[in-house]
Amino acid sequence: MSDLVLYTHPMSRGRTARWMLEEVGVPYETVLLDYGTTMKAPDYLAINPMGKVPAIVHRGEIVTENAAICAYLADAFPDAGLAPPGSERARYYRWLFFAASPLDSAIIDRALSREIPKEKAGLVGYSGFDAVIDALENALDGRDYIASDRFSAADLYVGANLGFHLRFGTIPDRPSFRAYVERLEARPAFARVAEHDGPMPSFK
Repeated sequence: MSDLVLYTHPMSRGRTARWMLEEVGVPYETVLLDYGTTMKAPDYLAINPMGKVPAIVHRGEIVTENAAICAYLADAFPDAGLAPPGSERARYYRWLFFAASPLDSAIIDRALSREIPKEKAGLVGYSGFDAVIDALENALDGRDYIASDRFSAADLYVGANLGFHLRFGTIPDRPSFRAYVERLEARPAFARVAEHDGPMPSFK
């Protein structure tokens, strides 16, 4: 087995992990799993007890959760230049994990019609759906990339999430979001994901 293995399904968040691997540009093996069967089989549950994808195994080390996979690969393969240097790391970590927690939680709560009572708002990791969306729009205001003056793993993770939710109408289609996603999806590594996993749906 390869030093680097991706466990995924073509129609899953595993596409984000594959995009990151394609940006890193090192050889990797792909293991395709199916929902409800091989994803819940003992062999895979030993890798990810949650029984979900993606997961990567790199030289025996297991990493799950897309934000962690992106951060790990950026550090494991520094020659790819996907983690900014020095003080730029602060903004990089901020927005990488903003997308992994407040943004994701706010979108999922909205999609499931879960209303957070005002008296319970302090229990959730975001101030409200509109506040999260506005914060991200402000972070992108006047910027081509979210963390520095060049593409990073934070852009990949934020952009993958925005691209998915714009396509399915689960976030507002703001011009800055659309322009940002289209800029990122023009990268050759993103096109290679479609070669492996099939094309994404068109924007609405």
